[in-house]
Amino acid sequence: MKGIILAGGSGTRMQPATLSTSKQLLSVYDKPMLYYPLSVLMLAEIRDILIISTPTSLPLIKEFLSDGSHLGLKLSYSVQEEPRGIADAFRIGADHIGDENIALILGDNIFHGAGFPRVLRDALSDLDGCTLFGYPVSDPERYGVAEVDEHGSLLSITEKPDNPSSNNAITGLYFYTPDVVDIARELTASDRGELEVTDINNIYLKEGRAKVIRLGRGYTWIDAGTHDSVLSASQYVQVIEKRQGVRVACLEEISLRMGYIDPNACHRLGKRLEKSDYGKYLMQIAYSLD
Repeated sequence: MKGIILAGGSGTRMQPATLSTSKQLLSVYDKPMLYYPLSVLMLAEIRDILIISTPTSLPLIKEFLSDGSHLGLKLSYSVQEEPRGIADAFRIGADHIGDENIALILGDNIFHGAGFPRVLRDALSDLDGCTLFGYPVSDPERYGVAEVDEHGSLLSITEKPDNPSSNNAITGLYFYTPDVVDIARELTASDRGELEVTDINNIYLKEGRAKVIRLGRGYTWIDAGTHDSVLSASQYVQVIEKRQGVRVACLEEISLRMGYIDPNACHRLGKRLEKSDYGKYLMQIAYSLD
């Protein structure tokens, strides 16, 4: 299984904060936004990850994360020259995907919840076509919306409907079999000039190969594309970390728990940041994890 993080877009909704940096490198409480989607792929036991971003943002991200070897990962990078839609990631990442299943996550999506790693791994083990993740929202007209029957089977997916059939929004996390590349190559642009991921999902749905996993109570999903949503996400992470004494989306800790790095490596990574609470946390847990 391979992964793609689509960290595209120019961040215009967050200007002027994004005039000189990538939106994905803005802080969500104590760490860059990009840590959160990257942590999701790591929790799904995905280590070979392609990061796609804009010509201006990609060098900043690449300098920040390097090749990922310090986390036991293999990171590679590709440019999306202009916004062409989420589905364009499968064209750009075709060589990266090859003949393997692929997980795509958007670079501004934040997920958290007890048991989430198990949900991810179960979804991957049962993948046959397309698996989406739904989340209940109060404003479904802003999202792609999934309609399911009483048995939980996916009936329809509608992009930003005027009259939503449900409040089950499709999140920015998608699992596909490798034929998604061929499907993406056959797409034509929508009226807004983009290759729509909903069109891909509906093709799988017509073939009877699409399903949605509903993330209900106990899970949090935040689409951090505005200043308000980043603030909400930061406050959420702060509450969790302060009350529970653990770090959300701590890449080094995940790598340590997964066995990708050893305690000595974790401690060294913390030592580099020893004047921050984050660095102190890494040094503290390096030799004390159960």
